[in-house]
Amino acid sequence: MHFIVALLIGAFSGFIANMLMNNDGGILRNIIVGVIGGILGDLIFSLVGISSSGIFGNIVISIVGSCLLIFLVNKFFK
Repeated sequence: MHFIVALLIGAFSGFIANMLMNNDGGILRNIIVGVIGGILGDLIFSLVGISSSGIFGNIVISIVGSCLLIFLVNKFFK
């Protein structure tokens, strides 16, 4: 069950991040960007000392991480 929730949060945050960064992609790309962005966001926020609680906190951290991931990919590969 947690895996399905993580995929749904990843898809949602990937979609929002793609909209914020004016990037285009399909549902699979949104899920991948959202899940990897969630891991990246969690890593960065934990290094800074900020932790999240609840589903809203996880979504915010995942969106921030996804935006950072999109920015880095665009910077290095385009």
